[in-house]
Amino acid sequence: MVKSGKSNGGDSITQFRADVRQAMNTTPVQGAQVVSRAAGLLRLVGRKPEGCPLVELVRESGLTRPTVHRLLSSLAAEGLLDQDPGSGNWVLGPEILLLGSVASARFPLEDIARPSLRRLAEETGESAFFSIRRGNETVCLLREEGSFPVRSFVLHEGVRFPLGVASAGTAIMAFLPAQEQEELLANWAAHAGSFAAAHTAALVRENLEATRQAGYSVNPGLVLEGSWGMGAAVFDQRGRPAWALSLTGIEPRFREDRRPQLGRLLLEEAHRISTLLTRSPGA
Repeated sequence: MVKSGKSNGGDSITQFRADVRQAMNTTPVQGAQVVSRAAGLLRLVGRKPEGCPLVELVRESGLTRPTVHRLLSSLAAEGLLDQDPGSGNWVLGPEILLLGSVASARFPLEDIARPSLRRLAEETGESAFFSIRRGNETVCLLREEGSFPVRSFVLHEGVRFPLGVASAGTAIMAFLPAQEQEELLANWAAHAGSFAAAHTAALVRENLEATRQAGYSVNPGLVLEGSWGMGAAVFDQRGRPAWALSLTGIEPRFREDRRPQLGRLLLEEAHRISTLLTRSPGA
């Protein structure tokens, strides 16, 4: 049966897929299970600005086509989703914008993080990003484009990665309690999913240790060949890594002699944001 409660990874799409695939697609679902499925579809649609076609949502969710279509239609009726008339893709609807505008007053991340992103982009020329931890994933919230004309497009708002994958997820996971790290590593292949081949458990352990030693993470093109990234964790009031700053770009821009400078800039801005967030009642 699909779990109605949330586990430590309850917010993640990986957990969502695992849960729904345990259920019989022909079995009617009610209450919390409907909410879980609908929320999972919203997250899938929100991964990309252009949205997702129905066939992709069926494949990624593991639900039957009639079930997905019924849920999408219900979400659209409430204004939470729209169907693009040109592409046919399902995209986030206007009600999401309104809800997000109200929620932003409680979480002043834009005001706090944006200046740091701009400084990083201006000083380095690379694209800068701010991500948040959600369950066992990171979600990119904000980005600021750099001036260098050749860019990496691996990361943008809404993109999710498992913890330990990409520079933001590595920076956050490296400073989690050891027990939490081991729980993720113990079931690494299932956690990392399609990223497990390039991010083997042994390599991830090495990256986590290197991150703890340096204070910042380095992703040497593991998500996409030639696309490098560096990240630094941002800490909450309890001293736990809850967010991350990162820079991405092409490999020649992250050569070995430049990384200490990029790492220093990331750590300076991460410390600045950590201080501001811990003082903010909405953080």
